[in-house]
Formats: sequence, structure tokens, C-alpha cells
Amino acid sequence: MSAAPSSSADFEAMFDLAPVSLWLEDFSAVRALLQRWRAQGVTDLRAFLREDPERVSEYGRAIRVLKVNQRSLALFGAPDQQTLVDSLHQVFRDDMLENVLDEISQLWEGALEFANQTVNYALDGRRLDVHIRGRILPGHESSWDRVLISLEDNTREQQARRLLQDSERQARLLFEHSPVSLWVEDFSAVKRLLDQIRERGIVDLKTFLKVHPEFIDQCMREIRVIDVNRTTLAMFGAPSRQALLAGLHKIFQGEMLDSFGEQLIDLWEGRLLQQREVVNYTLAGTPLSIHMQFVVQEDHRDDWSLVLLSLVDITARKKAEAYLEYLGKHDVLTGLRNRAYYIEELNRLTRKGPWPVAVIAVDLNGLKHVNDEQGHAAGDAVLRRAGEVLAKALDTLPGCAARIGGDEFCVLLPDADERAAQALMERLTSLQELNNQYYPGQPLHFAMGVAVAREGESLETVTHRADRAMYAAKQRYYEAAGADRRRD
Repeated sequence: MSAAPSSSADFEAMFDLAPVSLWLEDFSAVRALLQRWRAQGVTDLRAFLREDPERVSEYGRAIRVLKVNQRSLALFGAPDQQTLVDSLHQVFRDDMLENVLDEISQLWEGALEFANQTVNYALDGRRLDVHIRGRILPGHESSWDRVLISLEDNTREQQARRLLQDSERQARLLFEHSPVSLWVEDFSAVKRLLDQIRERGIVDLKTFLKVHPEFIDQCMREIRVIDVNRTTLAMFGAPSRQALLAGLHKIFQGEMLDSFGEQLIDLWEGRLLQQREVVNYTLAGTPLSIHMQFVVQEDHRDDWSLVLLSLVDITARKKAEAYLEYLGKHDVLTGLRNRAYYIEELNRLTRKGPWPVAVIAVDLNGLKHVNDEQGHAAGDAVLRRAGEVLAKALDTLPGCAARIGGDEFCVLLPDADERAAQALMERLTSLQELNNQYYPGQPLHFAMGVAVAREGESLETVTHRADRAMYAAKQRYYEAAGADRRRD
């Protein structure tokens, strides 16, 4: 008969000294509250509680705390049980709503046990993340007047989880809103293909790719795109990720195969960080000059399953560079080559030929008169017409037509003898006449002189000979024009 008090005392001691927070509570009023709500016709409990948060507070007030242990007092910073009970409005507040819904829903559905992750607050205001487990004690299932609650303080773990979530969210935001096109890809299948041919004894991938170019295409098809950001969609004109992935064959085409072959060779040789300039295409077919940076992530270097690519659109820069290069070699007004290019070409032909080289010196007759009488704009128009004629005359020939002075031009025609040079001069005269028909008013007229250099001859000397012949033709033109004026 003395065992019962001893057992009860042991239970009291274990309850009070347990290393976790324990609460003994009376849920009989909770049971009655749920029954009343059900009698009122409530079927969607969550919607019912969200409709009026006061109903959750009503649930909280229906719980009666019978006993808490020492660990509970220490956890919440309460000197005694009565202080803790009197301060429950400070303990249960703010962001508990969604979490309490889980607890109430489990009881609503008839569970004798419930669990949920929630937030409580210590009496000094500290936020406590706690995992709650509740159990209606055996023998009290019909009344719910004895419910044992345990609270596990997992604040540190939850803080770490929130920090990780915040970090992941921040990383996602940075990824999505980066001003640079970002691609996350899986190259593990590409690595397997490379490993397979290495196991077959291939040591020179460059030679292998020349013999088996289809291997490049095979590797390209094995790349798995995991994710792309918004800038990527905008850059390639894709309305969605699905549209972009469906159109990859349009984006990576043409010279991209050669670039990817070079990329494979770098990977083969262990270069897991790469930079290169490539050409991609928008889904509409517009070419894009791209600066690509490729890196296999540090902790995935064994399998290449996580690769980050950043693509910067350098199309505008490449166009600017091309234009600057064009300006360096062309005369802007006529579109022909400029004097600098002409000197380079003259030197190149002197060194390499092919011989013979025909030189045709060309000068515009009457340009000074046009400038003096009609202004330089009219003179520039005549110069542009001269450029059109010279360019058209050479459109199927390997020669070079250059503007080397104000109204002076020169044509260098490699691998051409006197007959070829004469044929070109006749073509120039014919095109000049057609041009004058198209542009009535101010006639275009060339003075031309030709000389041909054989191998071993000085091109500079031959150029002077062509100049002399041109000036002779120019003099004949003005003498004839003067005679006509005198006859008039």
C-alpha cells in the first residue's frame, strides 16, 4: 500500500527535474470549444480561424495550465509558475497564428497527439523557437482534462535555418537580377564522354576532333541546363525559360561548334576556368558577340555536375572595334581604302606579289571647279560617285582601289598584265558613263594612267610611271576643254 505514494512522488520528481520543458494542461474547455464550433457548422477550420484571429485567442484562453517544471521556468525566465501563468499573454503572441493553426487542426481532426514548430517569447522578450509535442494522457481521452506538453528549444537550429534561407534567397535574387547573363549547367555527361575516349587510349583530343567532328556535337547535346536568369531571357529574346531551352539549337549554331571544340580541348587539359569570345544567336536569328566565362564549381570538380557560365553581350563593343578598324583602313567619304592601307598593300605586293602587278593612277577632272563654283558639298558628292564607280569596277577582282589624296585615286591589281589593266580601264570608263546618266548635271570624268610592274621591278617606280601617264591624260583633257571653250 505504501508503493503508490512513493510512485507518485517519483513521478513528481521526474516531471519537475526533466531536462526538457514540460507542461501539464487541461484541454477540456478546448474540447468544448471545438464541439461548439462544429455545432455552428464550421467545416473549414483554417478559413474560420483566419477570418477572425480572436478565435485563436479564444482557443488559447481555453487552455488551463496545471503545472510546469523547473526547465519551463528557466526557459521562459519566470521566477515561479504563477508568474509564468499570469504572463502567458507575453509568451504566446505575434507570429504564432499560422503555427497554432496546425495544432488546432490536428485536434479538430481527432488526433490524440499533436506536434508543431512554433514561436514563443520569454518574459524578457527573447524570441524562442520551440518544437511542441502534446499528448492527451491515457484515461482522459473523453474529457481532455489532462494533456502533457513538451517544448524543445531549437532556437539556434531555427536561426541557422533562417539564415540559410535568407542566404539562399539573397543568392537567388542576385542570380535573377544580375545584369550579366548567368547559366547554371551540368557537364557531368560531357566529362563521362571525355573519360571514355581517354580510356580508349586517345591522348591528342585536338586531332581526334578533326577526325571525329561529330563528337563535338554529341558533347554539346549532353549539356544539361539547370537554370538561367532573367537577363539571359532578355538577351536572347526568349519569353520564358522553356522557350529558351527549346531553342538552344538556334542559339548555339554556326561557328559556336568550333568554339565549343576549343572549350572541350581546354577541359581535356584540365582548364576548368575559361574565358573566350564566342558568337551566339538570339531566337530571332540576330548574331550576338559574347564574352563568356566558364567555371566548374570548386566542390564539383570530380564530376563537373555544377558549372556556372556568365555571358556578357559585347556586340556593341565589337561593332565599335570593327568600325574603328574600318576607319583605320578606309576613306569615310568614298568607302574606298585609304592611303594608310594603300601603302601597306603596296609594301605587301612588293614582298609577295603575285606578279605582274598593274598600277592604275586615277584623278578626277574638274573637282576644283565644282568646289569653287558649287561648294564643297557638291564636290564631296562627286567624290562619293567616284568611289561608287571604282568599287563597282573591282567587285569581282582581287584588286585594291584607294583614295590617296583629295581627288587622287590608285588601283593596285595583282597578277594582272597590260591587257587586264586595259580591260579594267575600259570598264571604269563604261561605269563612269552609266554613272553620269544616273546623276545628270555635274559630269564625272576620270583621268587615268597605267603601268605594269614585273617581278623584280620597283613598285614605287612603276607607280610614278602610272602617275605621269595620268597627268598626261589630264593635260589632254584640259587642252581639249580649252579648245572647246575657244571654239564656243
